[in-house]
Amino acid sequence: MLRQNQWMTDLAYLSAAELIERFTDRSLSPVEYLQTVIDRIERLEPGINAVVDRRYDEALSEARQSADRYVHGTARPLDGVPVAVKEEHPMKGRSWTQGSLALAGEVAPLDHPIVERIQAAGGIVHIRTATPEFCCTPYCHSRAWGVTRNPWNAHYSPGGSSGGTGAALAAGYAPIGTGSDIGGSIRIPASLSGVAGFKPPWQRVPALPPYNLDQFCHDGPMARTVADCALLEDVIAGRHWRDIASLPNPPRVAGAGAEVSGVRVAVCLRLGDWPLDPAVESNTRRTAELLAAAGALVEEVVLPWTMRDVWNTAEAHFHAIMGAGISAIRDEHRDLLSDYTVAFADSMDRADLGFYEGLEHEGEMWQPLGELFERFDVLVCPTMATEGYVAGEPYLDGIDVGGQHLWHHILGAMTLPFNILSRCPVLSVPSGLGSNGVPTGVQVVARPYDDAMAFRVGAAVEAVGVGFTHTAWRPTL
Repeated sequence: MLRQNQWMTDLAYLSAAELIERFTDRSLSPVEYLQTVIDRIERLEPGINAVVDRRYDEALSEARQSADRYVHGTARPLDGVPVAVKEEHPMKGRSWTQGSLALAGEVAPLDHPIVERIQAAGGIVHIRTATPEFCCTPYCHSRAWGVTRNPWNAHYSPGGSSGGTGAALAAGYAPIGTGSDIGGSIRIPASLSGVAGFKPPWQRVPALPPYNLDQFCHDGPMARTVADCALLEDVIAGRHWRDIASLPNPPRVAGAGAEVSGVRVAVCLRLGDWPLDPAVESNTRRTAELLAAAGALVEEVVLPWTMRDVWNTAEAHFHAIMGAGISAIRDEHRDLLSDYTVAFADSMDRADLGFYEGLEHEGEMWQPLGELFERFDVLVCPTMATEGYVAGEPYLDGIDVGGQHLWHHILGAMTLPFNILSRCPVLSVPSGLGSNGVPTGVQVVARPYDDAMAFRVGAAVEAVGVGFTHTAWRPTL
């Protein structure tokens, strides 16, 4: 029995690429694999509490159709691969509550463009995953859904806001999944859950109004491997009729390789004045050393940013768009909202900068990074400053990082600058483990719209470091 359980666990951690290979040679059936994953989910939930919507019957029917297409040689790019979809991404006829009691009973009238594309490519949406309320925190709990826990250490959160997807991938519920990112919400759970997560440049992946017009906001892929992340990105990227801002002709990122000989890598530990927990700094330095050993031309640099200016710049933007939307819900449904949602909306009432001043600051922030990209191909920096958020803690008074108290919980992450500088593609890749057993990660930031370079260097980090494979890098569950 123990041997069979281990075999089923190993099966659950196959990558999407491995699954497609085995489905193609028919050594594994999409139905058999999906049933294994479903059994695993039912065994581990609700202890992890990553899943808020199960779609098993429809998924099994779709798996049988995928198996038939493999038999007839008509398989599609993701055929038979289970995909964990963030509940924020609507699916027609299914719940769309965004973790809020204020939207209890809300049903989506349409499919999100990325859901549409995943299903058209043969991907099977079997579960939809938890978020904090309205995706407004870097951890993952809500009054509606309870606390989502990190499979690496249940005392901690898997991060947010795409925390349910991060936890689901780490737990072996699916090899790939979707996230969204307005302040780090793909990269934060990717880092804390020990997976890869890609924030595409703005306009690369289509979204829905009104947030498709918000340059801070990005939808993108998450996966247990960089190659799988690229596979999903190639499926979901490109112009869509619903999104006027979406760009045509996306570059193909699958197969970008992992060769970094001669690639110029700038390593910035603190992005200005960010404090770091010791394990984050150690693992980032180790990653830089491994890239140098692989042939990259690595140089440590500094940037003149400050956390205060980054926060004030972002706050001006949030106040005008996301903050305005959540404040309207707060005014009508305050008693139904989570404490952190009310705190976020209240804080938006007192932004230090106006929207135009914020735009001026955004331009000023780009100047030093733009100059840096005249000399370097990528910037590598930590994804998180902290080793993790305690599960269920709202951090209303901020967070302690590296012996310093920071006034806002989002500053436990080092992701926000790259929502401000939204045209830069950013891939978060695991860099090691913290002292608490929670993974750490690094961000690979490329020049605007140079997606392939971000994947190339990210794949190299995975290859020389702690890449998440089903044999070497996964939590014990």
